[in-house]
Amino acid sequence: MAEVRAKKALGQHFLTDLNIARKIATSLSGGTPENPDKVLEVGCGMGVLTQYLLQRDDIVTYGAEIDSESVEYLHVHYPDFAERLTEGDFLKMDLEEAYGNRLKIIGNFPYNISSQIFFKVLENRDIVPECVGMIQREVAVRLAEPPGSKEYGILSVLLQAWYDIEYLFTVGEKVFNPPPKVKSAVIRLTRNKVEKLDCDETLFIKVVKASFGQRRKMLRNSLKAAFGNFGGNEHRFFTMRAEQLSVADFVELTNWVAENRV
Repeated sequence: MAEVRAKKALGQHFLTDLNIARKIATSLSGGTPENPDKVLEVGCGMGVLTQYLLQRDDIVTYGAEIDSESVEYLHVHYPDFAERLTEGDFLKMDLEEAYGNRLKIIGNFPYNISSQIFFKVLENRDIVPECVGMIQREVAVRLAEPPGSKEYGILSVLLQAWYDIEYLFTVGEKVFNPPPKVKSAVIRLTRNKVEKLDCDETLFIKVVKASFGQRRKMLRNSLKAAFGNFGGNEHRFFTMRAEQLSVADFVELTNWVAENRV
C-alpha cells in the first residue's frame, strides 16, 4: 500500500524524522516487562512513532486513529498491532470502559484538536497518570507557563492543577510532510499528588473559565458577568487580571464565590 496522503481537515502533518520519533517514544515512562504499562497512541498516522513504541517491552501499545486510510496502512505494515488499533474518534471514546483504570497517552497530536485532547485527559485525570504529546509550540509554551505570563490561560490553570508540565524540546517545521507553518514542541504531563482540590472542582472550572472570559478586564468585571454582583461583596483579587492568579489563588477564589454568590 502506498503512503497515506495527509488530510488538511484532520490536521495531519506526518513526522518524517525517525530520531525525533524515537526521542518522543522514549520520553514516556513505562512499567516493567513483567508488568507493562498500558499506553494509547492518539493518531497513529503511518506508524512512525508507533514502531518505536512497539519495540518497548515495558509498555503495551494501543492505538486510536480516525482516518480509515491510515488504519488500512497500519493493518498492512503492522499486522500484529491491528487487533489493538481502534478506528474512531479519540475525543468520543470512553477510555475507562475501553482500557481500564490506568492508561498513559502519547501522540503527535493534530494541532486543530490538541486543546480538546488535553481537556479529554483532564476529564480522565483519575486514570491517566502521564501524557506525552507533540503539539504546536505556542500551545506547549502556554500550557507550561507560570502565572503572570500573557500566554498563561484557562488550560494552563486547569492542567497545572492536576499535572506537572514539562516542556521537553522544540521540533522544527522541516521534519514533517507536509511541513506546518509553525514550530512544534513535545511536552510531558505527569499527574501530581493532588487527589482533590480544596474546593468544589466543578465550580473551580467555571470560575477559571469565567475569569479568562474577558482576560483584559479586572476579575471584578469578569466574575460579575458570570455570577452576578455577589451581594456587593468584593474579593482582594477583584482588581487583578486572571493571568496573575496561581492555581492556589483560583482555589481560594472558588471558595469565596461559593460563599458569596447570590
